[in-house]
Amino acid sequence: MFLTSEEIFTHLYPETITAISGDDDRLLTAAISGGQAEAKGYLHAFDTDAIFNASEESRDALLLIWVKDIAVWHYINIANPSVDYEAKERRYNSAIAWLKGVQKGSIVPDFPVRIDATGAVENNTQFRFSSNPRRNQHI
Repeated sequence: MFLTSEEIFTHLYPETITAISGDDDRLLTAAISGGQAEAKGYLHAFDTDAIFNASEESRDALLLIWVKDIAVWHYINIANPSVDYEAKERRYNSAIAWLKGVQKGSIVPDFPVRIDATGAVENNTQFRFSSNPRRNQHI
């Protein structure tokens, strides 16, 4: 697993985690799984299996922080005991903005790319086209 329940303690106090779910770790595990799935959805151009199955030492540190923020956001929506909701929402929005930047190509992290069956790099570029704005002539 890319992120464990014990690593969430950097983003939420243990007593807050206990206040939300009691002694049931399934709620936190579900929030972590949801956060990872949400991040994977934005990183479809990369080899998500290699990224999210990396060993603890080789995980991308910035992606780990963003996945924690996303997981915490999903977790505190269950209940909100003494959590700075606005700060967590800003962190969640920052994480999503970063992932969208990666998806768009304006942010280029050092992630492994997808390799197809022939051993070539999959080309996941999207073609976009547009035209100039319509001109109006007034006489």
